[in-house]
Amino acid sequence: MTDLIVRKLLIDLNTPFPARWNGGDAFRSAFFSALSMSFPLGEQYFMDSVRAGIKQLPPAEQERLATEVQGFVGQEATHRRIHALFNGHLEKMGFVNALEPRAARRMQAAAHMDVRIHVAATAATEHLTAIFAEWMLSHPEALEGTEPRLQTLWLWHAAEESEHRSTAFDVYKALGGSHEWRIRLFRYITTTFFLDITRQTVRNLWHDGSLFRWSTWRSAWQLLLSPSGMFRSNYAQWKAYKAPDFHPRQQDDALSRAWLQNNSDQFVPVGPRA
Repeated sequence: MTDLIVRKLLIDLNTPFPARWNGGDAFRSAFFSALSMSFPLGEQYFMDSVRAGIKQLPPAEQERLATEVQGFVGQEATHRRIHALFNGHLEKMGFVNALEPRAARRMQAAAHMDVRIHVAATAATEHLTAIFAEWMLSHPEALEGTEPRLQTLWLWHAAEESEHRSTAFDVYKALGGSHEWRIRLFRYITTTFFLDITRQTVRNLWHDGSLFRWSTWRSAWQLLLSPSGMFRSNYAQWKAYKAPDFHPRQQDDALSRAWLQNNSDQFVPVGPRA
């Protein structure tokens, strides 16, 4: 069990930022903006899934996990609010979030399914975000040249994603979820997540006018597919999820813990909230 603290981020998100906010790099800006566009709806889904899951547990298990789930919900609610503000600036610049309505339709179609399906989908997504979070914390070049307040936003989010990486997984295990379905949902989430982000990134680049520039795709290769890139260098961590005895806490979270400790002046702990 993990003690999760809800933190109020002390940054200004009222001041607008440019379309190429990530160090002036068109691809990095479009890609991370696409990620942000997925967050508010996704994080609401994660909160709803985990809260519904814990309600299905016996009283003793509910009591064991209640504090961690409360902290998880509080952190995700804060992420949802902050990225909604971030996305508001993108919308004012003319960027259209086509990812969110498409994902909402999938969620609506699956709403009737067993709660374990939703918790497993949440656990799978949390694994992806956690391994990418640790990668971001070890690769400052991903945000190179970005103004400090936005660097703080993304690194704070990354650190908390790593911090609460095991909550949905633990609820799924407590619900008696099977290894087979955990892996099925992991494959499905991996596919839909990357298709959604790819389509939205392309749409963002089209709006920015940089879709067909060589520099755009050189940046994409460096960020995602180079030997040290986000996708290629995390394959082993991604594959580890498939092991029958896997648990998220087996993977290193030292960088996220260090960032939260070393940047405590950037936020105020406000405690868990449901």
